Amino acid sequence: MPRELNSIERKFLEQLTVRRLVVSGEHVLAAVSGGPDSMALLHLLCAVRPVLHFRVSVAHCNFQLRGEESQCDERHVRREAEKLGLECYVRQFDTRTDSREWKRSIEETARMERYGYFHELIENHGFDKIATGHHVSDNAETILFNLFRGTSIPGLKGIRAFHGHVIRPLLLMRKQDILGYIEEKGIGYRIDASNTGVEPDRNFIRHKVIPLIEERFENKLLPSLQRLSEHAAELEGFLELHFEQLTHDDEGLVLQDSKLCVSSLLRLTVFEQKELLKRALQDSGCEPSSKVLRQLVDLLQTQPGRKVHLAGGLEVVWKGRYLFFRGKSKAEREKSDE
Repeated sequence: MPRELNSIERKFLEQLTVRRLVVSGEHVLAAVSGGPDSMALLHLLCAVRPVLHFRVSVAHCNFQLRGEESQCDERHVRREAEKLGLECYVRQFDTRTDSREWKRSIEETARMERYGYFHELIENHGFDKIATGHHVSDNAETILFNLFRGTSIPGLKGIRAFHGHVIRPLLLMRKQDILGYIEEKGIGYRIDASNTGVEPDRNFIRHKVIPLIEERFENKLLPSLQRLSEHAAELEGFLELHFEQLTHDDEGLVLQDSKLCVSSLLRLTVFEQKELLKRALQDSGCEPSSKVLRQLVDLLQTQPGRKVHLAGGLEVVWKGRYLFFRGKSKAEREKSDE
């Protein structure tokens, strides 16, 4: 018989079942850094697995950014996995070198390395899910970070509880609940000192912005941002279906051979125009900005023969009934550079 679950474990089990994050017979790979969030996640998964009948293994990424501290993190995770009788997969990365070669920030490089490794493990070992320790404060931090950078609606959805193979079962839990569980169970964990300062921007949001707003508005920020996140995700789902239908209607809006019908676009709202133009640009290998989308909407108010030149040699030309999205030839690019 499984042991009786405490209140946090029951709440965790409810999230797994209600959201169908894990089902019977699956093999879950827990991403464990050694910090309190991932250690709580690991022990919660082990606590409820006799109820849901799934298997658990551990994955740890050593980015080698903190010298001996990084090695201690790795040893801690290995010992904990061994104590729990779990298989543990570890990979060491030269993240600083990769960051320079890929011309990415350290944070983005580590994220790319992490998820690349996790998906490699899925392919090689057949795991069904990857569980990460993101909680409600992480989601609030992501929403605010995106908001300050000038996000659109999709950025307001924050972190999703289920995305592809990745699940985030702690997403509705508060940090104090996680720390309380760690203390109650006597679970050891590691502290990453690089997370305690106010650099980079995410740390500033985490340690300065969120606590200040939470104090002023009596702990209303996190639940409010969580509701906003859920509503934005629901709206995005609705919009995806709506625009999928728009691009396959009978009025010629099908994005085929890199073109869009101008008369069909002009019957739509500006919001709808921008969303369809955004999809056309993405299909052409161009990441759209608000400035570019505004230029293309303004193009629709001109006349056939006009064009907009974009980065990467892409141009959008109004020719006849259609907007064409095409890359300029080498001769055209050289001429435009003269």
